[in-house]
Amino acid sequence: MIKKSSTPNISVKIKGKNVLVAPLDWGLGHTTRCIPIINALIINHYHVILAASGKSAALLQKEFPHLTIVPLAGYHVQYAQSSKWLPVKLLLQVPKIIRAIKNEHAVLNEMVQQYSINWVISDNRFGLYHPAVHCTFITHQLTILAPYQWLRNLLQRINYQYINRFDTCWVPDMGGDEGLAGILSHPKQLPAIPVQYMGMLSRFENTASFHPGYVYDYCFLLSGPEPQRTLLENIVLSKIEQIDASIIVLRGLPEQANAIKSKHNILSHLPGKALQQVIEQSKFVIARSGYTTVMELLSLQKKCFFIPTPGQTEQEYLAERLADLQLCFMVKQEHLNIAEQLTALEQFPFKTIQPKIFTAQQLKLLMQNL
Repeated sequence: MIKKSSTPNISVKIKGKNVLVAPLDWGLGHTTRCIPIINALIINHYHVILAASGKSAALLQKEFPHLTIVPLAGYHVQYAQSSKWLPVKLLLQVPKIIRAIKNEHAVLNEMVQQYSINWVISDNRFGLYHPAVHCTFITHQLTILAPYQWLRNLLQRINYQYINRFDTCWVPDMGGDEGLAGILSHPKQLPAIPVQYMGMLSRFENTASFHPGYVYDYCFLLSGPEPQRTLLENIVLSKIEQIDASIIVLRGLPEQANAIKSKHNILSHLPGKALQQVIEQSKFVIARSGYTTVMELLSLQKKCFFIPTPGQTEQEYLAERLADLQLCFMVKQEHLNIAEQLTALEQFPFKTIQPKIFTAQQLKLLMQNL
């Protein structure tokens, strides 16, 4: 297939209502942040087709049982058990990721023909561009953090080479100085294609003014790629039995039944509305600092305790940035002492923000510039 030029002046116009939405399978964050986009498309009378597999497909099936889900293989990125080996582990998986990108690019050709696709919305799937269809790339990582500036520059060039094959780039953040993700979403140089800041993505309804009586003292939200999700789960489950408080743990496993016995509430998964209710009924939320989780919790103005995934520089940067702004409490996993830090959490001087949230009306405004 012919590659699109990196110049922005050949953008393909959207000529119909059939939209393919395809999130990356790197944890569930990319999938959950597509939920408000899918809802906005439906409200604006688009016919939405989803492309996913595994946990992502299971989650989307529960949220949108009436929509068609087309199987699309993921990148299947695995994390190392130790943060010091993560760069090596990721580097060894680069050939597999490149093959996955080429494969999804070929599969998209078939999808466009079979489902008469008029618009592709790709959340961080680099291969979903097409010469005859308008393709939108969603990312908050225009800057990819690295320990050396030369490596950061190299990664950004590679990142932009892929992004510039699309027609437009949407960034889930607020524009200007209000940006939540800092240098991740606000680099000095933008891609060559049009870039629009779409506001923060959250599947939750905005009920921040509603303050129910707390049912839970602490809500643990587990998420992210394996094996780090399981490693944190094992730490949490081994420690909370000794804590005298009301605790609920959501394991982030939509395809599994609830099967863990505990004096606390241990659930594999909750759909969006039920999850929002639990979060609002919790005094504090403890979670990874994945960007989707950050957006959703801050949109509800929750008091958060973030534990970055070891070795994931983006999550470490976000947690440290937000802690400096007093928008969260954070501790690295290697220093985790749950009982001690839950006590410190009670004393932390939290601040709140008034975020700009993506809505169906915001989708209309974005589309005026397509």
